[in-house]
Amino acid sequence: MKIRAYLPRRCTRAAIPERIDQINGRIRRGERRYYLDRAACRRRTVVERCCNKLKHHKALATRYNKRGRHYQAMVTLACLQLWLPDITDTA
Repeated sequence: MKIRAYLPRRCTRAAIPERIDQINGRIRRGERRYYLDRAACRRRTVVERCCNKLKHHKALATRYNKRGRHYQAMVTLACLQLWLPDITDTA
């Protein structure tokens, strides 16, 4: 099932922008365009960027910790390291 055909049935707007060749093909075939939910796209981008930054931590990317609470602790530490200001820069 194609995701773009599935979205209207769920009354959902797209959160991923279409490539220009997909738009041109849709116009050539006489299909209607799917409109992008820009607010959802911005939120999705923020989440993706955060996940990519968290993947720089080797223990998170490879999942060395097999227990859930240990992995959650590593995620919490990595998030704190991202969100707290670096105190070495203030000197």
